[in-house]
Amino acid sequence: MANIVNLDRVGKAYAAGPIFEDVSVGIDDADRIGVVGLNGAGKTTLLRLLTRTLEPDEGRVTHRRELRVAALPQTLDLPATAVIREVVLGDAWLPAAFAAEHEWAGDAGIRQVLDGLGLPHLAEETPVGSMSGGERRRVALAALLVRQTDLLVLDEPTNHLDVAGIDWLAGHLRSRRGALIVVTHDRWFLDAVCTRTWEVADASVRAYDGGYAAWTLARAERDRVAAGVEARRQNLLRKEIAWLRRGPPARTTKPRFRIEAANAIIADVPPVRDGVSLRRLATARLGKQVYELDSATMCAGERTLLDAVTARIGPGDRVAILGANGAGKTTLLRALLGERRVDGGAVRQGTTVRPAYLSQEVHELPEDLRVLEAIEEVAQTARLGTDRPGVPGGAARLRPAGQEVSASQLAEMFGFAGGRAWTPVGDLSGGERRRLQLLRLLATEPNVLLLDEPTNDLDVDTLTALEDLLDTWPGTVIVASHDRYLVERVCDATLALLGGQLLHLPGGVDEYLARVAETRPSGSAAASPSSGRQKGPGQPTRAAVDRRLGKDMVRLERQIEKLTRAEARLHQQLADNATDYERVAALDGELRAATEERLAAEDSWLELAQRAEG
Repeated sequence: MANIVNLDRVGKAYAAGPIFEDVSVGIDDADRIGVVGLNGAGKTTLLRLLTRTLEPDEGRVTHRRELRVAALPQTLDLPATAVIREVVLGDAWLPAAFAAEHEWAGDAGIRQVLDGLGLPHLAEETPVGSMSGGERRRVALAALLVRQTDLLVLDEPTNHLDVAGIDWLAGHLRSRRGALIVVTHDRWFLDAVCTRTWEVADASVRAYDGGYAAWTLARAERDRVAAGVEARRQNLLRKEIAWLRRGPPARTTKPRFRIEAANAIIADVPPVRDGVSLRRLATARLGKQVYELDSATMCAGERTLLDAVTARIGPGDRVAILGANGAGKTTLLRALLGERRVDGGAVRQGTTVRPAYLSQEVHELPEDLRVLEAIEEVAQTARLGTDRPGVPGGAARLRPAGQEVSASQLAEMFGFAGGRAWTPVGDLSGGERRRLQLLRLLATEPNVLLLDEPTNDLDVDTLTALEDLLDTWPGTVIVASHDRYLVERVCDATLALLGGQLLHLPGGVDEYLARVAETRPSGSAAASPSSGRQKGPGQPTRAAVDRRLGKDMVRLERQIEKLTRAEARLHQQLADNATDYERVAALDGELRAATEERLAAEDSWLELAQRAEG
């Protein structure tokens, strides 16, 4: 690998204070780097420094000669009068130096990219000014993907993509040549695409090998060693690792030397949540009825979103609603709330339901108030989660157990500590506004949560805290989201809006992606995006291969744990028989054999994990 970009002792500051101090990092030509950090930590500033669209105050940024760098910024400025062909293939947006390698009509590559990004309906002469903001962003992303670059820089590329689009983009980027650096809060995407992770925090950049799972484990190890790390974050990380360890096989991939550390860290972590106890408490709070759809039909213009659908959502249910952009997820949530009438049939709500709805927009915040005043406007005190006996709150709680918390404590728990609590709402960043919106909803103590794209603009730490809170939520949770990680982490059931029906999918996101692939035309380049190749006659499906690999990995994990316990027992016996030389020699032979067997099992586990991930 060759080095293509370097930051050498770079410093950058704004009026509010330093963003980076003495930062030195480099990018190799085959790196796939994910950038994570809190809102406002400097992730976008780092990308601008790397692309040299922003000059550092100190140090220097160097590029390899004739380096081709293309970037997708958070804010786009596409010419409204241009048509799609001029943006994707011409020089209406990107410089002429980035010559496109495709022809609109003569090369299937351009159609593959547009189909994968959910834009098959757009023609080459469609004007940019007539498209929605999400469509314009996807067109700009398509313009980057049809060109060859040495370094591709993407700032939140999964915004405005549905689950299938994110899955396709991950597969496309894995097979793409050249270096990649991406800022995203989509944790599944980080694990699926990135081989390295940069954490932006405390005016510095820390580099780690691996994706989100490896970074989470590395942070936990670092926090355990550091004497002064605050207890709440450490416990959140321990709980997150428990979820990663119990999750799909590919998510647990990590270097061999970390396997024993992971087992030690999560050994005493309780299950992610006690579903039986939470459902019992939810029934006590909500009764037997929450929402029922009785032959419900909804239309949007000439399109039918729901066609005589009958479904029931009960107390304690944790439901994810999946669907393509425009399938009607938001419309369905509004119908459940009674804000949108159905065109046929009925929607019934339980009499004890107190819903809270987190919309995609953040228009309802009081711009003329400060953060603490905006919280107190809703509630002076509140209880979050549950502290009932038998319902584990996990290693971390967002409040003291058994106590009400004040508005100022709520503000601190959601990242508005000290002077930030007195910041005018109008001065908050997008992520901070989203946090405040969520906080105001939770302060009303609802028993049903309806969350529409709750991960928008939230940083990874805030998402982890939100998931920890939902683990102890004794009510019903309905989530419409394209964030695969959140869906798999928080929800127990998956519903999909497909063909006017609300289908229950026992197989979760994987089953949804398989059904979407089946609906695409045969031979479509975007079909089966994760596989990377067509399945031949008689070949097992990817799902079958994953199940077999998963079983083999579980078997090896049990074998490794058994051998680890055997090694510990032999070490103790060696200590107890230190003066018996014959016994020590025999025990030492047994210990060597157990160690060799464990190392071989770990090597086999790593090989299977790499196959599952690839």
